Amino acid sequence: MKVTDHIKKAKGETLFSFEIIPPVKGKSIKELYDNIDPLMEFNPPFIDVTTSREEFVYIEKGNLLDKKLTRMRPGTLGICASIKHKYNVDAIPHVLCGGFTKEETEYLLVDCHYLGIDNVMALRGDAMKEEKYFEPTNGGHQYASQLVKQIQELNCGNYLHEVIETDNCSDFCIGVAGYPEKHMEAPSLKSDLKRLKEKVDRGADYVVTQMFFDNQKYFEFLEEARKMGIDVPIIPGIKPIAVKKHLQLLPQVFRVDIPEDLIEAVEKCKTNKEVRQVGVEWCIHQSKELKEAGVSVLHYYSMGKSDNIKAIAKEVF
Repeated sequence: MKVTDHIKKAKGETLFSFEIIPPVKGKSIKELYDNIDPLMEFNPPFIDVTTSREEFVYIEKGNLLDKKLTRMRPGTLGICASIKHKYNVDAIPHVLCGGFTKEETEYLLVDCHYLGIDNVMALRGDAMKEEKYFEPTNGGHQYASQLVKQIQELNCGNYLHEVIETDNCSDFCIGVAGYPEKHMEAPSLKSDLKRLKEKVDRGADYVVTQMFFDNQKYFEFLEEARKMGIDVPIIPGIKPIAVKKHLQLLPQVFRVDIPEDLIEAVEKCKTNKEVRQVGVEWCIHQSKELKEAGVSVLHYYSMGKSDNIKAIAKEVF
């Protein structure tokens, strides 16, 4: 079922969803199941599965290092199929511009269609670790809006090199990312909202936001998006702080502000266990306020760990 249909079916009730990352190559999927299992009591209608970019590794060959391109966390589509089969919930693969040609994207989407996957999350993706700025893959898309257009074209039976008349077209519900505190590369929030509007105009059906720790940022973002004519569901994405180094890491990597009250509470903690509890309590407060405001879905960035997300969900759902 499409995300938008899940939202309509809920008739105003706030839904619970979360995001997971595939295991590193060589690891069992069982660990992933062990972290999904405790969250199923909250009846998530869908679960997002991230896709990793390729990265370079260096392999010793005598006195030389051989540079190889690899993916450390493959298996997104297989995990989606597995989740759909094991839990009978919709699994949403992240589809990236970075690291994929348009042809590879088309093949991936055809596989998704064959597997009965109804939703995809269309993202540009990050720059590679060795790049200062994002560089599109040769033969791939530079912007998420271009990826959205390709997916929407496929929904109409328009493949890259031919138009196929068929009664078996895909009908993907397309999700995209939104940034309440603007994308790190955008010159302003208004210009970033224009890019979001472009994605919606090209066929995006819903938006999931980057994490934020101040709900007012989300409410202001939502208001400005509506003024610009962005009328699709805008789902808040939330992540609880779990370790002290998040105070430096999250603003650096995701360009988000952390409220002073939260900073002070974390800095007073003597152990990461205490930090984790502060993060849970802050996230509970965030979640309750957002739920009272009538958001359609609360989406949690679990990073593959479920204990703190379960503690939050128990108080909210």
